[in-house]
Amino acid sequence: MRIEQVLAALLIAASTALPSPVRADEPFAIGLTLKDHQFEPAEIKAPANRPIEITLKNEDNAFEEFDSSALRTEKIVTGHGTITIKLKPLAAGRYPFQGEYHAKTAQGMLVVE
Repeated sequence: MRIEQVLAALLIAASTALPSPVRADEPFAIGLTLKDHQFEPAEIKAPANRPIEITLKNEDNAFEEFDSSALRTEKIVTGHGTITIKLKPLAAGRYPFQGEYHAKTAQGMLVVE
């Protein structure tokens, strides 16, 4: 093997062995489930000043609308459907959300720290 080939192989091995750093502009992913008209977990957490992506899976037969005036978002999810809610970076705080169609039971909180 020539020295160039050895160096190239070492660079490839080093780049795949080391964990890639988390970039501040990469969305923080959160999984959320709706079952029996309740969010699971009811409280989700995310870091401050970083974009957030909430993937909501609806395990109920009924439609639901993820609704939050604090987060300034509304999005419908079909029965047994999945949606992604993309949020801009948020300041630290507590941001309530609910299921618009089952507001008495579908209550949740996004805690940004």
